[in-house]
Amino acid sequence: MIQGFILSMQFLTRVPINIPIDFNDKNIRNSTFFYPFVGMILGVLCAIPYYFLNSFNKDIASFLTVVLMIIFTGGLHLDGLSDTVDGFFSNRDRERTLEIMKDSRVGSFGVLSLILIILFKYIIISSMETNIVDAIILSMGNGRLIVLIQIALKKVARPGGLGDMLHRTNPKKQIVGGSFIYILIISYINIGYLIPLLVSFILGELISKYTYKKIGGFTGDVYGATIELTEAISLLTFWGVSLWT
Repeated sequence: MIQGFILSMQFLTRVPINIPIDFNDKNIRNSTFFYPFVGMILGVLCAIPYYFLNSFNKDIASFLTVVLMIIFTGGLHLDGLSDTVDGFFSNRDRERTLEIMKDSRVGSFGVLSLILIILFKYIIISSMETNIVDAIILSMGNGRLIVLIQIALKKVARPGGLGDMLHRTNPKKQIVGGSFIYILIISYINIGYLIPLLVSFILGELISKYTYKKIGGFTGDVYGATIELTEAISLLTFWGVSLWT
């Protein structure tokens, strides 16, 4: 399990952990258990500038937080979002859509998606008045938990791709265990924090339905897009919860 944790950190983050881990099915399967917790670790790292600079200048603190979200993930999930949007909004057939998603070039729809998601996160973080650090940490955890559900339960679109590699290791037990502990942690912190997780889950199901319609299953790019979109909707829901409470 320690190797699985290290592999999940190496796979989901750009935090320098120079420990060689065998990229075998067992380690890949065990790594999925830690996805939401790695998300929380990322959230802690990204929230550091907000925690220390918010009292001086909220805009700068929010901007640096979003920048660290990109730096600590290496833009991996943003790349998946742009590729997914380019493919899905190309209005081509399934095979051509998959080809567009594999293309390393970024189209106009992909560029627009990057601008909008980054701007959206900045606006939400800078607009929140309370529980901002909690929202950042748990939104990054929520995004990766929803991806776990997709990995375990949803079909893959392309044999041999990243999505297929994760799915074929059959990590259902690890995912159920990690999800259960993660939900317990959220409930202990604040039962109201389950609302953003629920909204993220609903969005994840809508993404799944649309993905099945477009390409018949998931790819690594769609997993990345899911993380970015569910992070954003989770932050938005935290903002709503903060106004309500």
